[in-house]
Amino acid sequence: MEGFGVHTSMWTMSWDKKGCELAVKKAASYGMDFLEIALLDPPMVDTTHSRTILERYNMRSVCSLGLPQEVWPSHNPEAAIDFLKGALDKCASIGSEALSGVTYGGIGERSGLPPSKSELDNVAKALDASAAYAKSLGLLFGIEPVNRYETHLLNTASQAVAMIERIGAENMFVHLDTYHMNIEEKGIGKGIIDAREHLKYIHLSESDRGTPGAGNVDWNEVFATLKAINFKGGLAMESFINMPPEIAHGLSVWRPVASGEADVMQNGLPFLQNKAKQYGLI
Repeated sequence: MEGFGVHTSMWTMSWDKKGCELAVKKAASYGMDFLEIALLDPPMVDTTHSRTILERYNMRSVCSLGLPQEVWPSHNPEAAIDFLKGALDKCASIGSEALSGVTYGGIGERSGLPPSKSELDNVAKALDASAAYAKSLGLLFGIEPVNRYETHLLNTASQAVAMIERIGAENMFVHLDTYHMNIEEKGIGKGIIDAREHLKYIHLSESDRGTPGAGNVDWNEVFATLKAINFKGGLAMESFINMPPEIAHGLSVWRPVASGEADVMQNGLPFLQNKAKQYGLI
């Protein structure tokens, strides 16, 4: 999962044929190494079509998702396992390298209390089975800690590491996100260091989810720490431009976070790429 990529939210959150063709063509036009596919509705994905389009543009991919409420692992681990196995099958058929994201729950899953032992036991059960299934398909399987307003289960790098080490699956990895870390960590650099042995993927997202370089994320700290740990994983820019109402609700994106694609791709993307080059990461 090495290189520089972009999340499909730049152009679409619906991975149908139209969304696939648009996002892959656009990502290729900007010279991306890979595309992160928002696999929010795995059963509807035409994997033959997706693989064909990705191969046409020589575009690598990873997939990410959050789980729908009816299959949240904290309450229904068996249903979560079935859902994640279906998603992993789609990833393998597409030719993706990994499935990651909020694979342990749903965006907007909050109990109002700290995670209980039974909730974490259920999550571990679902992740253990899913990681084993991913390994059988030759896939990596990630977990992305997100901020307290989106889940009560895993919010920090250290919590994600604890879950991975509890399970002990060699194909599991930590997937960090600078937007969430800006809220939850005692410094983004500390979070990166906490996760370093398991860190294979990071979302480069501004403090307001908009154009990187236009907010208050300390990008020098981000890239200097990644360099210090000899990070070799995927660097994925994530800025939310095209949000359907159901996704916007879970992410609390109530207003435009950037003026549009041109702002993010022509200003934010070069900013991040230059920082990555400055610190010898690409």
